[in-house]
Parts: sequence; structure tokens; C-alpha cells
Amino acid sequence: MTENQQDKANASPTGEPGWERAVIEKVALAAIAEQAKARRWGIIFKSATFLYLTALLGIALLPQLKKDIGSDDSDHTAVIDVVGMIAEDKGANADAIIKSLRKAFKDEHTKGVILHSNSPGGSPVQSHMVYEEIRKLKQEYPKTPVYAVVGDICASGCYYIASASDKIFVSPASLIGSIGVIMDGFGFVDTMQKFGVERRVLTAGAHKAMLDPFSPRKEDETQFMQKLLDQVHQQFIKAVKDGRGKRLKEAPDLFSGLIWTGEEGINLGVADAYGNDDSVAKDIIGAKKLVDFTEQDSLLEKIAGKLGASFGHALGSVLENWELK
Repeated sequence: MTENQQDKANASPTGEPGWERAVIEKVALAAIAEQAKARRWGIIFKSATFLYLTALLGIALLPQLKKDIGSDDSDHTAVIDVVGMIAEDKGANADAIIKSLRKAFKDEHTKGVILHSNSPGGSPVQSHMVYEEIRKLKQEYPKTPVYAVVGDICASGCYYIASASDKIFVSPASLIGSIGVIMDGFGFVDTMQKFGVERRVLTAGAHKAMLDPFSPRKEDETQFMQKLLDQVHQQFIKAVKDGRGKRLKEAPDLFSGLIWTGEEGINLGVADAYGNDDSVAKDIIGAKKLVDFTEQDSLLEKIAGKLGASFGHALGSVLENWELK
């Protein structure tokens, strides 16, 4: 092939030499430009997502921040929730309630404390710890009254706590009382025999498998556990009597575990009067401004609770994958 023929072979259809290189360069430049555009949009999307989640977090926490900022500027009534099951792993646990109480009493602008009570009860140990703390704080701060205000229900361990307050306020239809102790379970012995199931259990200690639901009940173990329940019941009764004093009426079923309406509770002396948070703060304590001193969840728990687990996961993904290119 001659030199002239080689030039013709390398020429474009329009007769321009080196057209392949020009096309490849254009394609490469276009690909680079598209990648840069995609990176810019990726950064914009990540930034927008981060700002959106930050804004939602701010909206969720703003009421609490406002409350905290304004809690020290004037006299107020402190409100502490005793809501839900009382147990160590629940929101109404002794540690959280005690921290809330100490914070409320320590605040120099707190003129009184309301225990916003709406609980069916729970652990006698947790309830007793809060009960003792209230009595201790009342001695340390004798000018700061403590009132329990009952919502729908204040029973068992919740009433244990409420009995340490100076007065208990209810609504006519509130449920209050249940001064008793319970231990429940199931027995499957007859069911196992019916299906031919044999129970095999080894213990070191004659009563280590006490009240095992898959073994026949033993009378001596039942009596032992009943004695244990009776001891805890007497502790409960003593706490109520120490807290309520002569306000309690003589009634045969007072400590039987029965529960009463707020109206009947007042007649029996297990409650004092009708009232709610607002009326007690305004008319009894004399500081109508309510400030919530209930111990709050951690920041991570607030994020999970307010934004949902999916938002929290998305926020984590944005932060982990944040990259400037």
C-alpha cells in the first residue's frame, strides 16, 4: 500500500484524518462530565437529607429545649410522671423517678411537686425505693409539698408511691387502691400426663425448682411462698398507714386488694379530694405554671422515638458515607 493509500484509509468519511481519536476523546470527555454531574447531585442529595433529618430532630426536641430554658425564670409547679408499669426496665423505674424528684426539689423556683400518677402498679421493690425517697425529700425540703394527682388508675405499686405524698387528688371515675401482693403462674402437670410427657429436672437443693409449673405442687413450698407474700403485704400496709395516717377509715376490705373509684376512695380515706394537675397547681400550690421534670430518654433514644428507626438508620448511613469528591 502506498503512502497516499494509507492516508486515505485513516481519513474520516468526510475526508479528515485521525477521526477515530477525535471521537474517542469526545466520548471520554462526555463520560467524565457525566460522572462529575452525578457526583454533584450525590453531594446535593446527601446534604439535603442531612439537613432534613437535622430539621426534624430540631422540631422534635424544640418543645423540650424551650421548657428547659424557661424552667428557671419563675416560680412553678414541678410535674413528674409515674406512668405505666413500674419496673426497673420500664419508663417508670425507681432510678428515673428519684432523679426527677431530686431535680425538682433542688430547683429554687419549685413551689410544689405533682406526681402525675397513671399506673396499674408493678415492682414492690421499685415502689418502695421511690416511697422512701419522697419521705426523705419531704424532711429535707419541708416547705415544698408533694401531691399525687391520679389520672385513670393508681393501683398497687403506684398507690404505694402515692401514699407518701401529702395529699392524693383523683377524678370521680379514677381507679385507686389494690393494696395487695400477687404471684401468679400456670400448672401443666395434667396436660403433660395426658400427652405422655415426662418431666426431667435435676436440682442441687431440695426447693430449687420450687413452684415449677411442670411438676406437682408441694404444700410446704406453697405455704412458704404465701408467707413471703404476706410479709411483703404487711410492708405495703405499713407504708400506707404511715403515709395516710388517721385519714384512713376502718373498713374490713381496705387492705384486701380491692380497687375503688375516686369517689369511693375519698370516702374510705385512700384519697383526699377531686383535682387535676392544673387545678392543684393553681389552687393548692399557688404556682399555675407547670414544668415537667420527668427524667427524659437519652438523645439517641429520642432520635429513635421521634424520627423512627428508619430515620436513625438513614442518618447513620449519610454520616458514614459522607464523601466530598
